[in-house]
Amino acid sequence: MNIFDKKSIMKLSDSIKNFLQEPYKLTKDQIEFYKEYKYIKLKRVLNDETLNIFNDAISKRVEILNTEVRPLKDRTTYEKAFLQLFNLWLEDEVVKALIFSKRLAMIAAELMEVDGVRIYHDQALFKEPGGGITPWHADQYYWPLQTDKTITAWMPLQAIPLDMGPLEFSAGSQRIVSGRELNISDESEQLIQEKLKVTDFKHVIEPFDLGEISFHSGWVFHRAGPNKSKEMRKVMTIIYMDATMKLKQPENDNQVNDWNKWCPGATIGEIIQSPINPILYQKTN
Repeated sequence: MNIFDKKSIMKLSDSIKNFLQEPYKLTKDQIEFYKEYKYIKLKRVLNDETLNIFNDAISKRVEILNTEVRPLKDRTTYEKAFLQLFNLWLEDEVVKALIFSKRLAMIAAELMEVDGVRIYHDQALFKEPGGGITPWHADQYYWPLQTDKTITAWMPLQAIPLDMGPLEFSAGSQRIVSGRELNISDESEQLIQEKLKVTDFKHVIEPFDLGEISFHSGWVFHRAGPNKSKEMRKVMTIIYMDATMKLKQPENDNQVNDWNKWCPGATIGEIIQSPINPILYQKTN
């Protein structure tokens, strides 16, 4: 864990600190939509002032931590998809303020209809100009988590038009079991796409407005197109889990790796409550 630059804390105004604690009012229809399709896009979750600050802070942290210098042509499909950096909240106090936002955590809890949420981990996903597709996949293949009470907040740090590669969803595809055993790869892109073609699940491809955030469950299939623009596609994500989530017996090597990296010291069959999985929101009576 880094020693935070104390001066960076001063970048956050009281208005931003207060905004990050303010509830975002979900409607009953929005909660029902998420229950049915296991994804939702929400407008104006973040305001311009907040986005400007965190775009700057996260971009600088990614620049510092990124070690990928190979040209895109020398990388695998997965490596071309994005620059991926994890748990920035442990590296930067300003970024931590966003990741620990009660505003975002409350949305996650309300959509999953649970009383509280913990952080599983965060990740920056920066798709470079010319960066390739993010193949079809389901996130929870990687996670040694006992239930499907998981949700990812996908937060663009700028508006994302179609040519920049916004996140795409197969609405309601959490019902499909076939394909869950695949990691993100050329194979998952081909096989899952073929499976989805013969289903009635709607393929949702839409741009993201400034301040718009999507939330999706661990088992819904999703992908992203290539970045055909000349700008970096900047996205920050937070993966939440039910505050009472228990660790399961890992079913593949990726889940073993995630156990050691993102749930250190957790015990199979017990609630995951390591120092890096704190509760971010808990409903009070």
